Amino acid sequence: MRTILNVIWLVLSGFWLFLGYMLAGIILCILIVTIPWGIASFRIAGYALWPFGRQIIDKPRGGIGAFLGNVVWVVLAGWWLAIGHIVSGIALCVTIIGIPMGIADFKMVPISLMPLGKDIVSTRRGPFDGSR
Repeated sequence: MRTILNVIWLVLSGFWLFLGYMLAGIILCILIVTIPWGIASFRIAGYALWPFGRQIIDKPRGGIGAFLGNVVWVVLAGWWLAIGHIVSGIALCVTIIGIPMGIADFKMVPISLMPLGKDIVSTRRGPFDGSR
């Protein structure tokens, strides 16, 4: 089911959100001082491209530095990426089939505003983490 949702997501909005994050990452890397935010943008781009089967968790060491970095991120790129998620989420919720993807889009708004201090992990359990 995750694969089907990811493919539909990719076609309807994931590719465009991916391009937005990639563009933000390239611009931030060109400015040299903002390379850490560019790397965060590239990391989120992969999540925006294929979100189902993964989740966002807080990093245990994300403190005041992550907070200050997120303030800079919101000013540089976060606000317009969040608007992109909101607009595409509303558009996806217009149809019954798009509602789960619209909800996933709305769940991405917080990470589009505050990516530092977060990590993206798989929700699948592997053979070595007690899933037997």
